[in-house]
Amino acid sequence: MIDLQRDGDVFVLRFDDGENRFSPGFLDAVGDALDTVEKNDGPGALVTSGTGKFYSNGLDLDWLSANQDRFEDYLKQVNAMYARFLSLPLPTVAAINGHAFAGGGMLALAHDFSVMRTDRGYFCLPEVDLGMSFTPGMSALIQSRLTAPVAHEAMISGRRYAAEQARAAGIVQEVAPEAEVLPKAVELAASLAPKNGKAVGKIRRDMYRDTLAALHGPVFA
Repeated sequence: MIDLQRDGDVFVLRFDDGENRFSPGFLDAVGDALDTVEKNDGPGALVTSGTGKFYSNGLDLDWLSANQDRFEDYLKQVNAMYARFLSLPLPTVAAINGHAFAGGGMLALAHDFSVMRTDRGYFCLPEVDLGMSFTPGMSALIQSRLTAPVAHEAMISGRRYAAEQARAAGIVQEVAPEAEVLPKAVELAASLAPKNGKAVGKIRRDMYRDTLAALHGPVFA
């Protein structure tokens, strides 16, 4: 489901569970992988990638339907994952190999930079079409990582952004054909790996202080 490998100074965390929805097992496995990454001493960076046509489709709605009594705790765990990425003491790059929908799109936004596949896949926040809203932390994450007009459009319209549209909107920084997405992300991460990790983490925590507070706060306003 989750595979963590190392390519030189770059940790590569692959999600390989179909649509890569955030099941409790998925969240636990990502947490364990980040425990390993955080122990790195010296140059380092992290790349995440999905497999096939999905980066991640976000919340595990089937699991939620069967476990409605755990809804609040589940959302807290998802928000904590986003906060963890924002707090990591090393640079991060999302290799968006396919669809990054809803919570999966927000996971990509929790990275420093993103490389998106050009020939297939969309970035989309479809909550409005699902009759759902965002937790205060999720809303803060989106608005802290996107310009106000783009955040407004993405959240209110549920627009699907193809790669070039996402780059033009500032949602992602680079685009590439499928075969080049992961190598390009690893190359970018490797160029950032010599940065002082502790400084990276501190700068990010200061920069996103309010966002992190919201992600660690109540999930229902």
